[in-house]
Amino acid sequence: MAYRKLPLASLIVNPANDRHGELENETAAIAQLFASHEQHMRSLAKDIVAKGEIFEPPLVFPSGDKYIVADGNRRTTCLKLLAAPRRAPTVELQKFFADCRAEWTGPFPDKIECQVESDRDRVDDILYRRHTGVQGGIGQSTWNDRMKTNFIDRTGRGGSLNVADEIEKRLREAKLLPERKIPRSNLNRLLSAEPLRNRLGISVSKGKLEIVRDEAETLLALQRVANDLASRAVTLDNIWDTNSKVVYLDSLEVEGVLPRAKQTSKAVTQATTEVSPPLREPAPPRPRAWPHLIPDVAYEVTWQGHLHRHRAVWEELQYKLDMNETPNAVSVLLRVLLELSIDNYIKRRQVSDVSANDKLGIKVTKVADDLYQTGKIDKKYVGAISKLKQNEDVVSLDTLNRYVHSPNFSVSPDHLKMLWETLSELIVLCLRA
Repeated sequence: MAYRKLPLASLIVNPANDRHGELENETAAIAQLFASHEQHMRSLAKDIVAKGEIFEPPLVFPSGDKYIVADGNRRTTCLKLLAAPRRAPTVELQKFFADCRAEWTGPFPDKIECQVESDRDRVDDILYRRHTGVQGGIGQSTWNDRMKTNFIDRTGRGGSLNVADEIEKRLREAKLLPERKIPRSNLNRLLSAEPLRNRLGISVSKGKLEIVRDEAETLLALQRVANDLASRAVTLDNIWDTNSKVVYLDSLEVEGVLPRAKQTSKAVTQATTEVSPPLREPAPPRPRAWPHLIPDVAYEVTWQGHLHRHRAVWEELQYKLDMNETPNAVSVLLRVLLELSIDNYIKRRQVSDVSANDKLGIKVTKVADDLYQTGKIDKKYVGAISKLKQNEDVVSLDTLNRYVHSPNFSVSPDHLKMLWETLSELIVLCLRA
C-alpha cells in the first residue's frame, strides 16, 4: 500500500465504475453520477467546500501516465468540477459548482493524496470490503443489487460457483491442464458473465457448470485460455473490463479456437428411432405471468460500455414498466430500443450501403440483409422482417411510428407483445454486434 500526492488532472473518473457499469469515457461517467445521484453529489460538494478537504484518499491504480479512480469517484468528480465548473453536465450544475467554488477558502488543491495500488486484485478486495454506509450522500453509498451484479459480472467474485475450480477439474480429468499454475482470479474474471461463458462452450445453471457446445472442442478452447493465462500471454490488464474480454474472445474466434454447437449423430438418432417408438414431447411449462414487455429470460447480451443507454432502456422494458399500466411509455421505448440497436449494428459492423437519410424501415431491411448474408438469420426471418414495412399490418414499423406520433392511435399491450415476438431476435443480434 502506498499513499502519494497526485495531480488532480492526472486522475480519471472511472468509466467502469460498478455504480453504473461500463461507459465509454470519463465525461459519460461524470454525467451518469449526476443522473443517478445528483442530490448526493450536491451534498458531497457542499461538504467538501465547508470542510476544505475530502477526508478519505481516493483509491487509484495506474493506467499509462494517468490513474483510474477505483473508489472515491464521487469525491474526485466534485473536486474536478470545483476546479473546472464548466465540465459539469448541465448549465444548472455548472452554476452550482461555480457558486460552490466561490465559497472555497484558501488555495484550491491541485494535488490530492491517493492510495495507489498497482495490483488490481487487491483493488477489488478493497472495494468489496468498503461499501457499507450512505450517510445521506456524504459517506460511501451502499451498493444495491444492480451494483453488486455489475461487480460480480466484472470480476467473477461472489457467485455461487467457482468457475475456475470447475474448469481446472475438467481439464485435469481430460489431461489438458497446463503445467504452470492457472491464475484462478483472472479466469473467474474472464468468465464472469453468462454470454462470455457461452462463447467458450460452458454455462452455469443452478450452481453447476455445464458444457453446452461440442465437448471436445470446448475442452480444447478452455485449455487454450488456461495456457494463455498461465503463461501470462494474457494478463489482468487484457481482461480488466467487458470490452477487453470481448476483444480477447473475438481474437480466439478469428483463430477458430471457439467451439461449435453440439453435433447430433444421425446414425444414433435413426437407431434410437428404430428400437423404440418416438415419445410424445411433454407439454412445456406454462410461463409465469410477466407484466413487462421483455420476458424475464436470459438473452445473452454482453453489456459493453457503448451499450449503456441501450441497457438502461432494456432494463426499463424488462423490469420496471408495466405494459398494462404504462403502454404508451412502453411503446415509445420499444421504438427507441429498436432504433438504438439498429444504429449500433450499422456502426459496429460498418454496414456500408446505409445512408444517414435512410428511414428506420430502410435501415431495418439493410441490417436484416446483412445478417442473412453473414448467416445469422434465415430467409424465413428475413421475410418476417420485410413484412414489418407493410403499413396495413398491425405488427409493423408503421404501428410503432403511430404509437409515437399519432394522437388518435390506441396502444394495445397485445400488439406490443406481438411486436416484441417479431423484433426480439433482430434487436438481440444487433446488440451483440
